[in-house]
Formats: sequence, C-alpha cells, structure tokens
Amino acid sequence: MNKNTNATIKELQTGLAQGTFSSAEITSDYLTKINLLNPDINAFISITREKALEQAKAADQLIADGKASALTGIPLAHKDIFCTDGTTTTCGSRMLENFKAPYNANVIQNFENQHAVMLGKTNMDEFAMGSSNENSFYGPVKNPWALDSVPGGSSGGSAAAVAAGLAPAATGTDTGGSIRQPAAFCGITGLKPTYGRVSRYGMIAYASSLDQGGPMAHTAEDCAILLQTMAGFDKRDSTSMDKEIPDYSASLNNDLSGLKIGLPKEYFAEGLNSDVARNIDEAISQYQKLGAEIKDISLPNSKIAIPTYYVVAMAECSSNLSRFDGVRFGHRCDDPKDLEDLYKRSRGEGFGEEVKRRIMIGAYTLSAGYYDAFYLKAQKLRRLISQDFSQAFEEVDIIAGPTTPEVAWKTGEKSADPVSMYLQDIYTISVNLAGLPGMSVPAGFADGKPVGLQLIGNYFDESRLLNAAHQFQQHTDWHQMSPEEK
Repeated sequence: MNKNTNATIKELQTGLAQGTFSSAEITSDYLTKINLLNPDINAFISITREKALEQAKAADQLIADGKASALTGIPLAHKDIFCTDGTTTTCGSRMLENFKAPYNANVIQNFENQHAVMLGKTNMDEFAMGSSNENSFYGPVKNPWALDSVPGGSSGGSAAAVAAGLAPAATGTDTGGSIRQPAAFCGITGLKPTYGRVSRYGMIAYASSLDQGGPMAHTAEDCAILLQTMAGFDKRDSTSMDKEIPDYSASLNNDLSGLKIGLPKEYFAEGLNSDVARNIDEAISQYQKLGAEIKDISLPNSKIAIPTYYVVAMAECSSNLSRFDGVRFGHRCDDPKDLEDLYKRSRGEGFGEEVKRRIMIGAYTLSAGYYDAFYLKAQKLRRLISQDFSQAFEEVDIIAGPTTPEVAWKTGEKSADPVSMYLQDIYTISVNLAGLPGMSVPAGFADGKPVGLQLIGNYFDESRLLNAAHQFQQHTDWHQMSPEEK
C-alpha cells in the first residue's frame, strides 16, 4: 500500500507544501485503495472519483500559485447525511436512494471553500439510527480491525474509512455517541463539538436538539485542523451559536500540569468490561504522569440517561421523518390506490425496521394522553442530567472515562435485542442530552480490538479537550496503529 494513505492531515499538508507529492497523486492513491478494499469493508456508499480528481487538479494549481488554504488539496470523506450539491445523499436509506441535493450543507461548503477534495460519501445507519452500522439499506459496514465485527454507528462508514486508510479524515454526526462510539471501535480519534458549534444546515435531521456534526481523524491535531473549518455561526441554522472561534491548534502543546480530571464513579461500575477498564485505568495513569490531578466525582442521574434519550430522540425523529411521505420527495410506491395507500406503502417500503421502530415509539410518546407522561418528563430529566455536569465542572476541568462498556461485537450478535444495543451508548448519551463537547481517543486494545478513552469538556471548551487528547497522543502510540499492521 502507498504509505501516504496512512498519513495524517498534518503530514499531508507538509508534503503538499514542500512539493513531495501533488494532490492529484495522493487523491489517486486513495481512490485506488478504496477500489481495492471498499468491497470488503463497505465504508462508502458513493465514490466521487471524477469530482475528486477535478478538485485535486484545481487544488494543485492553487498551491502552485501560492493561493492555498489550510485544507487545499487534502482528500476527505463525508458521511452521507450531509447534503452535497449534485451528488446523491441517501442517509443510508432506500427512502433517499435517488435523492441528489440541490445545494451544499454548510459543512460541505466550508470544506469546498478551503478547496479540500471529496473522495465520496460514507455508509451509515439509516437516518443515523443505530450503534453498529448494520441498519444501512446499503449493507453493513465491516470493522477494519476484525471484518466479522461491527465498526460502531451511526458514523461507522466514516470511522472504518479512516481506520482502513481509505481517507485521512472524515466528517461524522453524533446524536447519542455516533462519532465517539465508532471512533472507539475503529481505533481513531473523533470529536463531537458543543451543540451549536457546527451548523446543522443541510445535515439531514434525526433528532434536532441532539444532532451535531464533527471531525473523525487519526489524531487530535487533525481534529483541531478540521474543526477550524467546520465550526462557525450560520444564520440559516437557528441553533447555531454566534460565538468567536478560537485557534484550536494554538493550545495543543500546552502543559497539562494542574489539569483537573474527574472520574465519574457511575462510569466504572457494573457493566464495564474488565479489559476495557484496565486500558482506561492505564490511560488515566498516563495523565497523572503528565501532571494532571485526578478526582473522583459523581454524575448521579447518568443512570436515567438512556430512557431519557430514547424518549427525546424518538419523539424528534418521528416528527422529522414525517416529511418523507412519497409526495414531496423520497421513495414513492408504484400505482397507489389512493392517498392513504401512497403514504403507507411509500413509507413502509422506504424505511428500514429500526427507523420504523423509532418512528412508532416517537409517535406514541407524543400522542395525546402520553405527551406529559413521557416527553415532558424526559425533558425535565434532561435538565437534571445537565445540572450534574454543571456541578461537576465546578470541581474539574474535564471528565474522563470509557467511551463504550465493551469493544466491537460481532456482526449480528445484538441484532435481535435492540435494548442491549442501546445500552452500548450508556457513557456517550448524557453528553448529547447536555449539549456538551466530547471526544474519543484510542487508548489500547482488548480482545485484539480498539478501546476508546472518552474526554468530556465544558461548553465551548473544545480547545482544552483537544489539548488533553493531543498531549496523551504525544506520549502513547495507540493512534498510530493500523489494521494493516496486525
């Protein structure tokens, strides 16, 4: 394999600037590797070969003319949830298999403004609903570390693409852990920013009060570079925050002496795999060596996070997905008898089983007589979960723990038990309910599969998270390991 396809964004930036290689050369290398490995991994839904080569050629001219931006000529992959002008945007669903967006999502446009190169759109759980990437109309994604295992979801295609060296980095979205969990399972770095930090314009909605786009890459340094382009106020998104964007790379090398790290006792209780726990303990010890102060804390309402999340998320998905009715856009059944038949068969044929399950539960929780008992109560519990974090951040700077209670399970192992699969997000979901930033960093292996360390920060404190993650990666090599080296 070409060694450049395992390079970081930082290394690619240096190589392009020095003329070691051109954007056209590295883009071609990635496309060759995608053609070779993607049939087994299934990380991509669409591969935009011609567009990528055109963008790379244009980027090389900009570099030659001295007009390059930070990401000019850098190949990237994008989760197939971001609308992309002229390119199919499916959300992993039959419902949108033929949908070509007439505009770019804000995130996509930001990268195009930097003249980055788009390799293609990555596979995902249908409408971002899942924790394993087994719910895609285009088939399950395989974990590059163990092809018989899941890569995590819903951004599993993006995580697998980066881990396998099919792209140096990718975009993802995180509603309840969908960047961090697949990052942990695939041994890469993934960041979910503060809610409102990255515009949701053009990002097809699952649960509007929880969804947030973010970067997935090999290193925290690369995530900082990507977030610099992704973040920012967007007047087209009513939840976008008009807040100054710091230089995320400027503080990466800050010393960690005196950094207060909180360990929630609830994250190290029953249900945590002992080998995962051992890796996390060793990671915490590394932080102590770097000068961080470790403090035990409690997030008492974390035990109610999963039921709270699944009421809120399913209610919002039921509302958001009502637009896919076979009339305005989306899959349309053949020869409907009447309007009711059109709705029923179009939605029945277009949506997969997990999406139907969540729509039904959401419709129930929003129905007359049950709204107060379920949805309203869940919103009150959400406030308590947020208050737990607020109190914790009065004592500590960041919160650390496992990203997931287990490593990647085998494909099909939990398919018959959706509740068991939902429980795999127990450490990530609270972060979305509170709207906080969180990231997963490679921190070892258990049973030959990657383990992720989760770092949680206070609102808009991504710089501190990236600094803590980068310093950890300067003293460990888990993030440098590749499935090709097994």
